[in-house]
Amino acid sequence: MNILFEEKDLEILISTMNRDSLDFLVPMFPFLDYTKISILIINQIQNETKLSSSYPNIRVINSLEKGLSKSRNLALENAIGKILLISDDDVVFQKGFVSKIIDAYKKYPDATAIKFYALKSNQKPLNASGVNSKDRLNVFDILNTSSIELTLNKFHIDYGKHKFDENFGLGGIFEMGEEAVFLSDLKKDGKQLVFQPEIIVVHDDLTSSNKKDIAERYFISGAMFTRIFGKKYIFWIFLKMFFDLKHKKVKIKNLKTIFKSAIKGHKTYQKIQA
Repeated sequence: MNILFEEKDLEILISTMNRDSLDFLVPMFPFLDYTKISILIINQIQNETKLSSSYPNIRVINSLEKGLSKSRNLALENAIGKILLISDDDVVFQKGFVSKIIDAYKKYPDATAIKFYALKSNQKPLNASGVNSKDRLNVFDILNTSSIELTLNKFHIDYGKHKFDENFGLGGIFEMGEEAVFLSDLKKDGKQLVFQPEIIVVHDDLTSSNKKDIAERYFISGAMFTRIFGKKYIFWIFLKMFFDLKHKKVKIKNLKTIFKSAIKGHKTYQKIQA
């Protein structure tokens, strides 16, 4: 499919909670007038307070559902842009991010997803992905991806089967890993996943995964590896333990505890699938 993309084809899908004003958009767009770009906001609410927009290019859906993956799926189902940018409400978009994204899809028109760089506030990459473009993400690239780095080509997404697994992500049973599961499903379906080393966004250093202790992260990893790799999940648990030990993220005395946490995550995922 040979499509000539333009900057107006980009739509930003923002997940947020309990908002009653669009003021939160101001610090997100220091280099661009957000009233001039297509935005879809999924505002998950717990009470009667709702968000509205008077701008024709900014659409809002107030939802009583809970969970980040539910928010992402609702956004995907209602998106109208040709190129979709996944976003949270606490990022800062960088100068020229729109043109960088559109240029990448001109370069890779068959890509279903293109991953970009997100920086931490210290200007270091949120995830280490290298300095060269990749026309095929490998499994390690996928496991090392955050949703705010992701863009999607709407023409290659089948909303009937390409969804975020709502067991994963904030508000789900396993509160991380939704990006890796989503991208793994796309890869298994034969979709092209690309990495383009361009900076599009800055995010605070403390992500949701950083806020969780090591045992909880392994609990989630045990479930995520089971979801992605099936019976080979145990290999990936041991591989993660090896790399975490090598990089001094865990101590030898903690290996037994975190392994038990990973197995508990595996069993919990199996139970909800039974």
